[in-house]
Amino acid sequence: MDQPGFALFSTAIGRCGIAWSGAGIVGLQLPEASDAAAARRLRQRFPSLAPAIAPAAIEAAIARIAAFLSGASDDFASLPLDESAIGDFDRAVYRAARAIPSGSTSTYGAIATGLGDPSLARAVGQALGRNPWPIVVPCHRVTGADGKMGGFSAPGGRATKLKLLEIEGALAAESLPLFAASDSSS
Repeated sequence: MDQPGFALFSTAIGRCGIAWSGAGIVGLQLPEASDAAAARRLRQRFPSLAPAIAPAAIEAAIARIAAFLSGASDDFASLPLDESAIGDFDRAVYRAARAIPSGSTSTYGAIATGLGDPSLARAVGQALGRNPWPIVVPCHRVTGADGKMGGFSAPGGRATKLKLLEIEGALAAESLPLFAASDSSS
């Protein structure tokens, strides 16, 4: 991944984008209305990067993401993320989100509690709203304690969040926080 850049790629939910640096994946882009819109968003998010041919490691990541969006299971733990632009709190939130197994959900409050302060639930939600790696850092698996989906800053908003949870099989009532016996925090 010596040469940084970004590329668009096809998935079951539409054309996604990926940006990388020499240190790893800098960001992912969920589908926009068009390739032009997706490329424009990637240029806005990563102004120092240009369209490029993905190196082998990024091609492998693209294949895994596309397979996941077609229903394959993957925790993406081995994908290298370039966290150089991420603050400590956000990094901790993203690590907690990455620990949520595919097909499961957690809550903003549960993550805040796990970080040591239940009053940080709103800050957890804001950090997830800034998540540069949707899917790889599965912010879609985090919901409100009342069973509501909460926000989702990716294109398509909550509909995209629901689609991702559907792909993972996480919409069964017993998997949602409202019905989870072990999680009563908000």
